[in-house]
Amino acid sequence: MQLFTDAPARLLPPLPPDALAGPAPRTYRADSFAPAVDDRTLEVFRRARNPDDPLELRDLWLGRVEHEMGCHGNRPWLADRWRQGAPLRDVTAEEVLSSGVTVSLIHELHHCFFHEELTDDSPSGPQPSLIPDSVTACAAELPQTVRDCLSYALRRDWYGYSDSCGRIPAREALAAFENQRVEGACYTSGNLALTMGGAFAISGLADLILSGRPASAAPALCAIPNQPAPVAAVARRGTVRLVPLTCTDGIMSIGPLIAALTPNTPLVLLPTAAGTTGARIPEPELADLIRQSASTTAILLDESHEWLGETTPLCSARSASNVIRICGNPHIWQPQAVESGWIVADRAFIADYYEYASTSFGGPPSLLYTAIEVTARMERWLISGTDRIGPAEAAEFEPGYRLCRTPLQRAYDRYRLERHSRQTTLMALRDATAHHLSHMAAVTRPRCSVNLLLTTRRCDDSYRLATELLRKTGVATYPGILDFCFAGGTLRITTAKQRTHLATALSRLRPVLERGPSDPAPADRHRTNPGKENP
Repeated sequence: MQLFTDAPARLLPPLPPDALAGPAPRTYRADSFAPAVDDRTLEVFRRARNPDDPLELRDLWLGRVEHEMGCHGNRPWLADRWRQGAPLRDVTAEEVLSSGVTVSLIHELHHCFFHEELTDDSPSGPQPSLIPDSVTACAAELPQTVRDCLSYALRRDWYGYSDSCGRIPAREALAAFENQRVEGACYTSGNLALTMGGAFAISGLADLILSGRPASAAPALCAIPNQPAPVAAVARRGTVRLVPLTCTDGIMSIGPLIAALTPNTPLVLLPTAAGTTGARIPEPELADLIRQSASTTAILLDESHEWLGETTPLCSARSASNVIRICGNPHIWQPQAVESGWIVADRAFIADYYEYASTSFGGPPSLLYTAIEVTARMERWLISGTDRIGPAEAAEFEPGYRLCRTPLQRAYDRYRLERHSRQTTLMALRDATAHHLSHMAAVTRPRCSVNLLLTTRRCDDSYRLATELLRKTGVATYPGILDFCFAGGTLRITTAKQRTHLATALSRLRPVLERGPSDPAPADRHRTNPGKENP
């Protein structure tokens, strides 16, 4: 059975630009952003009868939101709980950042927002969503070349058991691809293990590295802003310290993370590009962090958001023996369609991971191996500037595929065309959306990802802001607090949506966001105790 027998002789034309109407300059107001712990966060911890109970902390946070929303609130009993409370202790920002309950609080708020605020019982039907979901259409689709690989695997009945680290040809293709990306790297298949996505990989790695450590051990360091799932995965296995990183002009400085390192630090979780802001870490700073870390400190680099934007050569320090890189398929198309990824690490660590995977969950779905292998080879050809498929490129595939150069060339041409077209579309959508949002709020300039972070002075609580917008406009946005952005009215906006969907959502948001600060709660609700202002 031959792969790519159905590759079309005629290529599809490039997809038309799917940007918002009107000018979309790349220059817009781009303020600095730091996920600092503000006094509103501290006040929640001060009022808790049991500051180690994440459910009580969650209810206090939600109670203040309901209190401040006044007649627009839906849970008056929580508002009453807030009004009846009072500060019981002093709490510092460092205590909040070093407490495992903080991670649990964010997890509980995340669960509440998605399972209580975002409901599907609206009488008017589906509402515009500016967060990733499975209902609203994405502006990118799975390339036909990848679809062909999945269909081929199904026809060959390739969905049985496999090696716990993945099929060797796929790992070899990924090793060659990573050698093309990282300066001076000499990876082989022994440095690679296939996984079922980034969050899954981080959970397993945290379990492998941290399980069995004493409770008194030094904390793992987790950079923020960050998405809640990977941080929670690390926090479940031991103590953590959250390290806020400032983003300025699309650059995320990791100086505070370097300063927090000690010889006893067991693990560092660091997104090389923040999914919240799209900001990248400068390669010299990353190399400095790796050089200053102890050989026993595992540096987990989450590279899943290093796409859709500026590309720079990856420093050779990424291939150090204590670095574990978590990578994923190019997200130019919908990542949910092919939930897979890989880790790159020292051969000895991969051998340990093999034993762990074999006794914990087995291997990833073998149905995906052909798609991963083909994608890795074509991505490497793109980086190296390959235009024409020659005997050497065709020989990279095992004889069982029975690949001929002509259909392989057609498949590669189509992949390259679709990838470029979708990247152009997604970047145009992102830049146009940022331009439109800059008239409503401060936008943190992204260098990667399809996400934007905007900050408005309309409200100083992101959960309240997102809830108000949802109830008043029907538009779903992602509150910054769920990504450990503790201070201010921050929202994460996903721009990988269809043009009409984005235009509808922005038109609804504009009159509310441009109105200025939120109307305060009724005067008689501003005070929780006589003579003391509610924060």
